[in-house]
This record gives sequence, structure tokens and C-alpha cells, in this order.
Amino acid sequence: MEALYGALEAGRVGIFESPTGTGKSLSLICGALSWLRDFEEKKQQEEARILAPEASGQEGKTQPASASAGPGHPESSGAAGEPEWVTAFVQKKEEQDLVDRLKEEQIRRKKREERLERIRHNVQLKYAAKRKRSEEDETKRLLQLSKEVFSEGDGVDVLEQLDHNEEELILAEYESDEEKKVVYGLEADDDDLEEEHVTKIYYCSRTHSQLSQFVHEVQKSPFGKETRLVSLGSRQNLCVNEEVQRLGALQLINDRCMEMQKNKHEKKSHEENEGKKRRVSRTVCPFYSYEQMQFLRDEILVEVKDIEQLVALGRETKACPYFGSRYAIPAAQLVVLPYQMLLHEPTRSAAGIKLKDQVVIIDEAHNLIDTITCIHSAEVSGSQLCCAHSQLLQYMERYRKRLKAKNLMYIKQILYLLERFVAVLGGNVNQNPSCQAVSQTGTVLKSINDFLFQSQIDNINLFKVQRYCEKSLISRKFFGFVERYGGTATAVKTNKENQKLAGLQNFLLTLQQGPNKDGTPQSPPMEAESDQLRTASPLMQIEGFLSALTNANQDGRVILNRQGTVGQSSLKFLLLNPAVHFAKVVEECRAVIIAGGTMQPVADFREQLLSCAGMDPARVMEFSCGHVIPPENILPIILCNGPSNQQLEFTYQTRDLPQMMDETGRILCNLCNVVPGGVVCFFPSYEYEKQVYAHWEKMGLLARLAAKKKIFQEPKKASQVEQVLVEYAKCIKRCSQAGGQMTGALLLSVVGGKMSEGINFSDDLGRCVIMVGMPYPNIKSPELQEKMTWLDRTMPRAAGQAPSRVLIENLCMKAVNQSIGRAIRHQKDFASILLLDHRYARPATFNKLPQWIRERTQVKPAFGSAFAEIRKVRTCILDTSTKTVSHCTHLYFSQTFTLE
Repeated sequence: MEALYGALEAGRVGIFESPTGTGKSLSLICGALSWLRDFEEKKQQEEARILAPEASGQEGKTQPASASAGPGHPESSGAAGEPEWVTAFVQKKEEQDLVDRLKEEQIRRKKREERLERIRHNVQLKYAAKRKRSEEDETKRLLQLSKEVFSEGDGVDVLEQLDHNEEELILAEYESDEEKKVVYGLEADDDDLEEEHVTKIYYCSRTHSQLSQFVHEVQKSPFGKETRLVSLGSRQNLCVNEEVQRLGALQLINDRCMEMQKNKHEKKSHEENEGKKRRVSRTVCPFYSYEQMQFLRDEILVEVKDIEQLVALGRETKACPYFGSRYAIPAAQLVVLPYQMLLHEPTRSAAGIKLKDQVVIIDEAHNLIDTITCIHSAEVSGSQLCCAHSQLLQYMERYRKRLKAKNLMYIKQILYLLERFVAVLGGNVNQNPSCQAVSQTGTVLKSINDFLFQSQIDNINLFKVQRYCEKSLISRKFFGFVERYGGTATAVKTNKENQKLAGLQNFLLTLQQGPNKDGTPQSPPMEAESDQLRTASPLMQIEGFLSALTNANQDGRVILNRQGTVGQSSLKFLLLNPAVHFAKVVEECRAVIIAGGTMQPVADFREQLLSCAGMDPARVMEFSCGHVIPPENILPIILCNGPSNQQLEFTYQTRDLPQMMDETGRILCNLCNVVPGGVVCFFPSYEYEKQVYAHWEKMGLLARLAAKKKIFQEPKKASQVEQVLVEYAKCIKRCSQAGGQMTGALLLSVVGGKMSEGINFSDDLGRCVIMVGMPYPNIKSPELQEKMTWLDRTMPRAAGQAPSRVLIENLCMKAVNQSIGRAIRHQKDFASILLLDHRYARPATFNKLPQWIRERTQVKPAFGSAFAEIRKVRTCILDTSTKTVSHCTHLYFSQTFTLE
């Protein structure tokens, strides 16, 4: 807390490491909010000092220190060569402006505090607002009923009704190159919703479950009642309009919401055209109401609420939680939000987040670099490109006479872009992508400029196209069109000649791929993303790719991945320099705290994020605290040799050897004999875990293991993970209660899989964690090779090592640290950690382990001495297992296996 307070006070960028179970969340809350409280007190004292002379009627009597020259020195001049009286006048004006601004802030702050205090203590206001909402609902219901009765007597023409509904699919007139200075979502009389941003703390984490957990910690803390906290989320999490929620896909929900807001603002102009024969009636959101928005904003600020409570309040008040929470941002002291909302500048701006002179805390930041890279990368498949081209072409043909010239121009540009993208992949947009064989398969990486030149689209202004897509909401209109005419729009139109050609290509493709193992010819591959295309317009994905192409040439690469067919091929933008996007956050903020349970190795954060962002090294500080558990509660061991004295070195060349897999099996058999409860074993990949499992089964080692522990394997499908974890926990509980030969369960997991992050193997769920080998990434990956080349070209060598080599080591150890950190989860927990590879003992690798593990790690050349150490802790485990298993089971059913 003290280190955090000092970093915020000094305006530094801090990298903080605090292991799980050490009270990291509470320390962040108390340290940050204590600083904010003191900062606000100092600010108010300074304001009072400045306003004191005016309050006592001494305005104008105090002379600025620089105005020491009197009337007798007419030639005296200021530093800029101006006469002294001019300098004095300017300074006096600035002082008066400051006083006026402070007065306004005081009045605004006083009004806000009085309003919130009234809501906090006057329950009658809440009941009055609720009664008013009920009356409005009843009025709307009666109006709707009368309209239905009236329409029944009129006999509305069905054809006109179809035309009336189809009006919403037509693109509105687009004003090229000029942004309308109208913020949809704020009415003209919404000034009361806009306030000056107070100094605040932005806290962000990876998932909504982590954010909810943090909010609950704030509620329990000493600051729970006095802090103005706002929880932000996506429309998908906060929307209470069931009609919009049914759309499912996030992009569709966003577009539909924006369309409804736009309709609300266009309502007045439509009402003026009531005399026309056919009126266009557009849907508006019933939850977007100025008065209810104002009420919800104040309710949010009065009491700390998490996402679920915010949604429930929105339903109760008939107000939109998404916009209600955003209107509460300016007056909030603590804003809780997911990573993507803070790290993606367009999303940040749309949410009304202003980082200037504010504090940002990024928790669970061990994957921060990967997160920034993923947010700003994009991929589109050949089938998506062809599908979008076909649908957009049909849309343009259907509404050509209704579309304005600007719209037609931009639609034709997008069609040309799609045509060129498919051509680069070796296909033709007018033919079925799943039947077009690619002549030259493989992966090619190109710079952005080279890709634009090869695609022959370097003459198109992608910035204008990107802005057109954003402003015109074309993807939303497009999706409505596909929904209405999906049967005809989704298929690529081909004439009879093209159909024959497609059939011939299909046959040739079958010959090229060869027969299956059973001798039957292979059928053309079905498109994997067909389900995705049904739920969302492919144009939404393509918009993201076009946006990515507007990055600077040196900061990214375009990957052309040509597979068997055009439909299977893809274009992907890979961001190489995440610092270019993170730099804006660091430059604007007063202080930035990057925190996590396992931050080692921190070199990546310093070099790839902060140094590349132009950060002064003196401004960066590191802090790592030890664990709260006693030293005897953890036993980390680096094992260099197995039971038969086989050296443990799981390189890509040696790990497939039968003797290495046998030695691994013997180690696990010995450990399972003495370790009760759960044992979690991590392998470098799914393929290697499957290979080892098959070998053990063949050699009889699996049967020996199964006699002591029931064996579970981590599934590849995310939907099956929770079921496996449930059975794993139940088995451990059953074995501990029944006794007998079976002592628990063995879970075979994969580094980088679902079980290596975000899951707590506390107490009996993880009494021993084993890491088989060193999980180095695949250096043959084109993406990784390009990243390594870019680092070697842009970064200096560190301690004689090439930056690319440092990257590989860091990626490996980051994955290891995340996996082995699954075991110790609270103060009274205890476990053994075994690293099966002698290379972990190398100083460069050893120093990248977390400090609290490194301090207690023993290097054991022989298996016998390591086994003896593990047997020592067995007595302790057996003595406490009966006490902890009930606690462990309770933890499981409440929050232990939280999938993130």
C-alpha cells in the first residue's frame, strides 16, 4: 500500500507483483482510494487558499511577485520583452479566470453532493419516481391499445407495410469528410447530464467476473460507503432491451442500439411530415429516457453497485444501464471497466472516458501485451470476403435508385476492395469460394504498404472508407437486408456456365486432395464459419480488417494464409508494436499501475511496452512482495534426473523418446503414492499430452497410476472444461471421505490451456503441481518469426542476448509461472511444485521465476533426495486434509473453478 501510494503521488508508472492470496485487491483499493482522498483534501485546501482573498474583499490588493517594478520604471519589461503592465494584466486575467473556474467547480460540486445526499436519505423521492414511471407505462399501454384498435378498422395494406419496414434498410444521406458535431445519445436539453470530470481512478481487469469480485471487495472495505463507483461494461452485458439482446452478437447489439438512438433524434423531423402519404416509423428504445437516465445516474453514484445490481436497477427504473453508467463517469471517483474498453481508443472515446491527469490501474496484467496485440489485430476468411461481396452487390442493385451518389460511390469502393482481397488469395469473387482451389498454398507475410500495392488498392483512402462504415452504420443496414433476404443473399450468384465450372473445380479439388484412409474420395471441405455468418454480417469482420490496415507501415504485418480453397484461406493483420497504442494511455495519465499475481519476467513490459512508448526509465518503478504463507507451506523443486537416473531434458528432439516418457510416468507413479488429494500435471501441448498418454497406456504405466488416482484429461473444447473440473473435485472429495487405496485424482493439463489460467486449485484440489519440460512457443510460426525479426531490428541487445531470444525465454517462463501459480491460493494453503527439466536450474531461467517461489526453490540432481523432501510434507498434509477438504469443496461450489 505504501509503495502504491508513493507511485501515485509521484506520478510514476509502476509494475506491481503480489501473489494470489496476499490481499492484492484490498491493497489496491485502500492504497489508491487513500491517495485519492488525500489528493482531494489538498486540492480543496488549495482552492480555499486561492479564494480566501476574494472572500475577505481584498481582490486586486495582492500584487503578483513578478510585478516588482513600480511606475517609476516604465521601460522595465517582462521575460518575453513585453512591458511590465502588459505582463501584470495578463497574469491578473489568468488569476481571475482561475478564481472563476474554481467558483464554478465549487457550485457544481455542492449541487451534486446535495442532490446525492437527498437521494441517499429521502426515500420518498425514489417512490415518487417509481410512481411516475408506472403512470407513464400505463399511459403508453393505453395509447398502444387505441392504435391497435384504430388500425384494425383501417385495414392497412400489406404491401405498403412491407415497404414501410424496408425503409429502415436504406442508407441515409452521407456527408462526406465532415463529421456532424452531434453526439447521438445526448438530447439538446441534456446539459444537466454533462459534468466536469473530477480526478478519478480507472481500474480495469480481464473479465466481468473479476471486476464484480473487485466491486464486492470495495463494498466490504472502509471506503465502501463514501466512494462514488461506476461499473462499465459492453452493451451485451448491460442492455435491458430484450428485443436488442435477442440479436446475440455484440456488433449487432451495438449497431441496433446506435440505430435506435439515431431514430430518437430523427423523430421530430418525421413528425413534421405527417401529411405525407407514407410515413416512416422507426423504432426507438423505450429505456432511453432523459429523466430516467438522470435518476439512474444519481442512483449509481449514491451506492456502490456491480454489473448485476446495475442491470437489475435499470430494469426496475426502466432506464438504460449502459448509458446511465456512462453519464455517471464525470462525477465518479472510481471507474471499474474491462481491458478492451480502456486499451482501445475508439471504444474509450465512445464511452466518454477521459484519461488526462487521471490514474489507471490495470490488474491481472500478465497478458497485457498479448491483449493489446489481439485487440488491434483482425482476420477475415476468403468465404467471408466472397459472401460480403455477393450480399453487398445485391443490396446495391436492389436499392440503387434510392441510394444517394455518395453512398453508391463508397459501396463501389468497398466492393472493389473485397474483389481485390479475394484476388490476392488467388480467387474470384463471382465463384463459390469453397470450390475454388488455391494453386500456391502457404503463408506469406507482407508489410502494409506492400500488401496495398499488391492488392492494387493503394489509390483508395482507407481512412475515408473506415469513417464511412462507422458513420453510415452500413453493417447494421446490411445485416437487416441479409436477415430479410437471407436465402438469396448469402449464396454467391452464378450463372449456368459458372455452375458447371464450379462442379469441374470441385472434381479437380477432390483429385488433388486424394482419397481418405478408407479409399473413398474426400468431399470438398465445408466452411467452418457458416454458423458465424448466420449470426452476424461478414461486413462487420471486414470493417475491423480495414481499420487495422490504417496502422503505420512499420507497426504491423499482413499475413496471407493460402490453404486448399479460397474459402479456407484468410487475410490477417498482425500488430507488431503494441506500444504505439499503449503510449497514448501512459502519456495522458497522471500515473499508471500495472499489477498482477505473477508479473515475472517484467523485461517484456519494460522493453516492448514502456521503452518503445518513449517512457523515461526513471519514471518506471518495480515492486514485488513476498507471499503470506509460511516458508514450509510450499516446496518448489527443480528435478534434474528421474528415478532411473535419466537426465530430464524435454527438448523437441528428445521428448518423444520412449525412455523420456517412461521416466515421466515413473516420476508420477512415485508421487501419486505419497501425495494425497489432487495432482495437476502440465504438458507443453495437447499433442504431446496425447502422445504420452498413449505411450503410458501401452506400457502399463497408466494402469499403475489409475490404481492410486483417477485420471482426468483437459478437453480441447472450452464447453467441456467445467464438466471435467466438477468430476475432478467430486472424485477428490469422495476419496478423502471413503479412504481406501484410491487417494484422489490426477489431472493432465496443458500449458496455455483453459486450466493454466484463472482457475484456483486450492487446498486438496492441487497438493502437487508438476511441469513437464519447458513450454517454448513454436518458433516456426510465421507470426512469431516476424515478431522476432521486428524486435531484433528495433530493440537493443540485453546482456549479450538478442531481443528475439529474450522474447522466447520470457514467453516460456510467463506460461510456466502462470501454471505453477494455480496451487497456492490463500494464507493456509500448501503444496509441492516440481519442475521436470534440468534447464530450469540455469541462472538466466531460474531468475525469471516469481521471487516468492525462487527464494524457496531447491535444485535436486537426483530423484531420491527430491522424493524424500516430498515425503516430509506428507504428514502435514494428511493431518490437515480432513479439515481442508470440506473447505475445498465449499470453495469449488462457490468460486474455485471460475472460468475466465
